[in-house]
Amino acid sequence: MSDASQQRLVFDLDLIKKYDQSGPRYTSYPTAVKFNEAFGEAEYRGVARASNSSDNPLSLYFHIPFCDTICFYCACNKIATKDRSKAGEYLQRVKKELVMQGELFDNSRPVEQLHWGGGTPTFLSGDEMRELMQATADAFQLVDDDRGEYSIEIDPREADADTVKLLREIGFNRMSLGVQDYDPKVQQAVNRLQSREITENVLNAARDEGFRSVSIDLIYGLPQQTVEGFRTTLDAILEAQPDRLSIFNYAHLPELFKPQRRIHVEELPEASEKLDILQMTAEKLEQAGYLFIGMDHFARPDDELAVAQREGTLYRNFQGYSTHSHCDLIGIGITSIGMVGNSYSQNLRTLDDYYAAIDSGHLPVHRGLELNRDDLIRRDVITRLICHFRLDFSSLSSCWEIDFSDYFAPELERLQQMQSDGLLVVSDHGISVEPKGRFLIRNICMVFDAYLNPQGEQRFSKVI
Repeated sequence: MSDASQQRLVFDLDLIKKYDQSGPRYTSYPTAVKFNEAFGEAEYRGVARASNSSDNPLSLYFHIPFCDTICFYCACNKIATKDRSKAGEYLQRVKKELVMQGELFDNSRPVEQLHWGGGTPTFLSGDEMRELMQATADAFQLVDDDRGEYSIEIDPREADADTVKLLREIGFNRMSLGVQDYDPKVQQAVNRLQSREITENVLNAARDEGFRSVSIDLIYGLPQQTVEGFRTTLDAILEAQPDRLSIFNYAHLPELFKPQRRIHVEELPEASEKLDILQMTAEKLEQAGYLFIGMDHFARPDDELAVAQREGTLYRNFQGYSTHSHCDLIGIGITSIGMVGNSYSQNLRTLDDYYAAIDSGHLPVHRGLELNRDDLIRRDVITRLICHFRLDFSSLSSCWEIDFSDYFAPELERLQQMQSDGLLVVSDHGISVEPKGRFLIRNICMVFDAYLNPQGEQRFSKVI
């Protein structure tokens, strides 16, 4: 797609209602529900050492699980506490894990991508953040010329101009700001009170300090939300002109995520209202000049994600859309997921288990998966579709030494109904997703998922 206009959307309400089902977000394929405990520390060490023959650069993800307060909508692995000393105990183990991980990978492999997520990474004190970045530099080769993509998730209530200045000094050059909604009624309903002023103070500080990209996270479908209320939030956000926006669909799954049990179901918007919010959002962002990158993400045309999509180099992993497809991803901290070689791995989920493994000198990997050839082929198909909305049969056939039409004959047959509905076009040369099919890209990718049962899996959220 060389022309930005080709990245537009068409919002077809009837089609969205028809295809609105549960399905994976495809931050990985196979998805995390297929990870198993047959893949553990020994297997991880083997694939990590083997990956050194590739000379691929590295990506590091750190999970900082602590939050001062709980947002009721949250589905992340987090620990709510007022006790800041818990961060110090945690970082002691994280530093030990860094040493063990660093011993597995050649130090000549630069860290091109680094991300702190949570929880609330700025729960850490300034000194703790400095020490963690220094420990990372001791174990791995960090780049010091600002060409790396070093990002951090920020709760603006836990940061100020001094925090932003410190983050820039220790190497961060991108940030995402959690907002969700400025409406006071919505904020009260989800236990997240956060003013526009607090948020914009952090955003403006990031620009003053030379951060290369600032993204804002919003959620639609929260209790007390209305079209007009969310429109007011969007108006305020667009005045601030962030580089990127992530507009997530709230998935109410109280049986899986305990904080959501404190949300009053009767206050959630009806499905029709959610769709109206989404349609208004898409139209408003298009009018403001933002491009639909895919899934929940929008970006300005000059943002590197938009550029990568036009140039065919966009990628998707556990941190979302990325421009660093060639990196081996190492997960650090509880519940972190890594992607090294042809494998996925996930760390232990609780502090007690994580501390016990680290204190006994073991990497805390407790489950994962080695991908077979069919997994790799299907992952490539899904990645190309979800990142670029198109797929060239000859390119993929050549890459994997297959005949695409033969290999995926059943899938191509199942795509015929989607073609009839105008979601995509299947030609002799490939698949092209139409503007009205882009909101439903997850549905299209699900056709190529060998592990889904016919009804999808209920552990996944709704696609819209």
